[in-house]
Amino acid sequence: MPTKDSIPGAVPNYEDFARCIRCGLCLNNCPTYRLWQLEADSPRGRIRQMILVNEDELPLSAGFVEHIDKCLDCRACETACPSGVEYGKLVEHARARIEKQYRRPLVTRLARKVFIEGLLPYPARIAFTAKLVRFYQRSGLQRLSRATGALKLLGLAEREKLLPVIDERFFFDQLGKTFPARGPRRARVAIFAGCIANVTFTRLNEATIRVLTANGCEVLVPDRQRCCGALAAHAGVRDTARELARTNMKAFAGGEFDAILTNAAGCGSTLKEYDRLFADDEPEHAKAVAFQHKVRDVTEFLAELGLTAMLQPISARVTYQDSCHLLHGQKIREAPRQLLRAIPELKFVELPHSDICCGSAGIYNVTQTKAALELLQEKMGHASSTGAAIIATANPGCLLQLRAGAEIHQTGQEVLHVIELLDRATIPS
Repeated sequence: MPTKDSIPGAVPNYEDFARCIRCGLCLNNCPTYRLWQLEADSPRGRIRQMILVNEDELPLSAGFVEHIDKCLDCRACETACPSGVEYGKLVEHARARIEKQYRRPLVTRLARKVFIEGLLPYPARIAFTAKLVRFYQRSGLQRLSRATGALKLLGLAEREKLLPVIDERFFFDQLGKTFPARGPRRARVAIFAGCIANVTFTRLNEATIRVLTANGCEVLVPDRQRCCGALAAHAGVRDTARELARTNMKAFAGGEFDAILTNAAGCGSTLKEYDRLFADDEPEHAKAVAFQHKVRDVTEFLAELGLTAMLQPISARVTYQDSCHLLHGQKIREAPRQLLRAIPELKFVELPHSDICCGSAGIYNVTQTKAALELLQEKMGHASSTGAAIIATANPGCLLQLRAGAEIHQTGQEVLHVIELLDRATIPS
């Protein structure tokens, strides 16, 4: 049986676990603890289980796997922790160990293998699958499936509501292109396009390019880039995450970029932590450190660079949901708010508990749908209380979840990325 030392990449040591002093300050910040009030589903409870499993005092059982699977890996506990526990690193290691040592049910194994290993790393497969889903959505099959109750019989009704709308055109066509700055060039940047975002968020990626070029950035979209590996890393499929990291580091190598930008907080968090996928003595580790030093969230970069494009007013009340991996993973809070406040006549109002996860969390809303929808219901209640017509956020997964929430709970609110709002406000030159 593989040992914890056989898990590829950086492995937590005793000090990483020992930082948890069991003070409990993380509890009220943990979405699953807030839902169920169970110690085993709190950060300190999960860490205790990890320690016992590592020391062979607790079996790597179905119960342990369930508690680890129920974690959103939102990392809100890291923000609350006074001792600096790197919980994200610990839970990803636990999931990597589960992947190596625990035999999940056959259907689960097949689904994980097909999606994480067989689909995400391959753009052509993503595009083909997206076209099939688009046919389902546009042909009337979706309406028929919902009307007849077929989805309920299959137990897929709730998950199907969260299915993203597939774009008419795909952003894959923009890979390899360069977009010149409008006016004097202030920076030269590369765009990380993502994986599923290429077929569901083409307009967001195009808006990102427009906002950057309008503010004096020459924008390159390097070819041969792939999925960032976040979903694989979060699921414990570390071999796939490592291979994707190698591919992306090679795709962006050699470019004279001031920054590598992403509009997806989840991708950015993983890209900034590529070094965790490789041990210190592996040759890729130094490359990962150099690569991640250039990675910036697009809101972070624009707030630092400063806006120079002329902005027209947007007379709307807007609230903002913090994307977990932007706030808790990358420690970026003010940049998106700063950009929103820069838009003339926009009335910004804070969202109560904006730092609590909306329930998206990668594929959590698919694997733990009931919990994700409970979190979403609470989130939409807070969003409605603001009276905002627009909910802004900074991550595609959050956009999908909140858009589903606005539809399910009929709040009538529009959900947009911060960059989409900036794009609306930017006056074309």
